[in-house]
This record gives sequence, structure tokens and C-alpha cells, in this order.
Amino acid sequence: MLDALSLLACLACAQAAPLVAPANSVAVDVELVLAVDISQSMDENEFALQRAGYVEALRHPDFIKAVRSGTTGRIALAYFEWAGTVRGDAVIAWQVIDGAESANAFADRIEARPFRSFRGTSISGALTFGTELLDGTAFNATRSVIDISGDGPNNIGLPVTMTRDAAVAKGIVINGLPILISPSPTFSHLDQYYAECVTGGPGSFVLPIYAVSEFTTAIRRKLILEVSGSPWADPRPVRIDAAAPIDCLQGERDRRFFSDPFFPELDR
Repeated sequence: MLDALSLLACLACAQAAPLVAPANSVAVDVELVLAVDISQSMDENEFALQRAGYVEALRHPDFIKAVRSGTTGRIALAYFEWAGTVRGDAVIAWQVIDGAESANAFADRIEARPFRSFRGTSISGALTFGTELLDGTAFNATRSVIDISGDGPNNIGLPVTMTRDAAVAKGIVINGLPILISPSPTFSHLDQYYAECVTGGPGSFVLPIYAVSEFTTAIRRKLILEVSGSPWADPRPVRIDAAAPIDCLQGERDRRFFSDPFFPELDR
């Protein structure tokens, strides 16, 4: 019953059409999609910190150095914001980053976006959209990565493990940045959820954020690792509680207890 409802909800969430890459094939070291949560569970302060973290990371000399140190000395970067769906005006199309000028220009585009949140948390929808973005590129890359951040579990659309597995089957690596600054009392193990239900692929990792002070450093570190392809060595691994296994459908189950005029079928 829940899977049928999830499928129906997914059909109700009209996705923005992925933007295509430039026509001419360009060799890059990695195709990197940044998928950023703007659902209403993120307050304006958290969202501002998250956005500032990405902007500062893209402008940081260490990020530029990581980009330039690759085989081609350039990457392809796309960015979109998501909640219950992905809206067309929330997408920044593919751009080649090959130095400080192009990185700063991309950061400027992110910084200039107005703040706007909306309902729902469809991690599965974001992963599907990110996968389609990667399917549509004309870049020649040895690695494809979706970098997804968020502060809650999937509660709209297809089961997140289904879309995760579909992306990984295409050779895409999914890394996660779960935000646990104000964790939900009913879902306190978001880091473990991301590790078991969201991320996947060779060398994938989860880098949780537990405090406001960690935002900027964590995002910069994550982007540098994704660009460089360096082996992951996390001095603070995700806390896996074997005695409390994660239910990858808990978000969908919990949502059925709340009224949602946009998706009333989930309340039955």
C-alpha cells in the first residue's frame, strides 16, 4: 500500500526538466552535481548557512587548487535546490570550472538566488533529477558524483533506496551531507539513514554536520574530496547503532500522520 502511495505521490510531484550540457564534448576530471535541500524543515538561518558554505567553498583557494590538480585541470559543475520536487528556476546549469574566475562566477550565481522554501522532502526525486542531469551531459568524465545535503528523510516519491540503486548502477557515486543541527525528535539518526539509505557507489561517504560552526569547513572539505577523488578517511565516522536498524521508509510512513493538502492520498 505504501509503495503505491509513494508512486502516486511521485507522479504528483512535477519535476523540472533537466538542463542539457554544452553541445561540444569537453574532457573533465569529474561531473559534480550539488543537490541542496530547501524544504520547509530548513529554517532561513540554516539555509543561509548552507548556501554560504557552498559559496565560500567554491571560492576557496584549496578548492581551486584541487580542481587545477586533476588530469585535465577542470571539472563540470551543476547545482539545484530541491524540496518535494525540483522547480525549473532552482537549477543552475552545467558550467566548466577551471580556475578562480569560473569558480567565483558559479559561486556568484548561487549567492544571488533568492531564498525560497517549499513543502516536502523528496530525496528520491532529487537523486532522480541529478541522475538525469548526468545522463544528459556532453562531457567526457572519469567520475560522476551527486552531492546531496538535507536535514530530513525522504517522505515523497519513490523509495529512496530504489533511486539510489538506479544511480549507482549507472556508475554514479552519491555522497551525503546530513544536517543534524536541530534533529527531529522522531528521527534523530539522520546520519545513519544517509549512510544506509541514501549514499552509495565506490568511495562514497557521509559527512554529518552537528553544529553551526561546522558548516563552512565541512562543505569545503567535502567538495575538495569529491573533486580530487582522494580516498576518504573520516576521523569521526557515522554512528551506526546495530541495535536500532534504520527503516528506509520511515519518512514516508511518518508523513501519513500529517495533513498535506498537496498530497492528500498520503494521509489515508
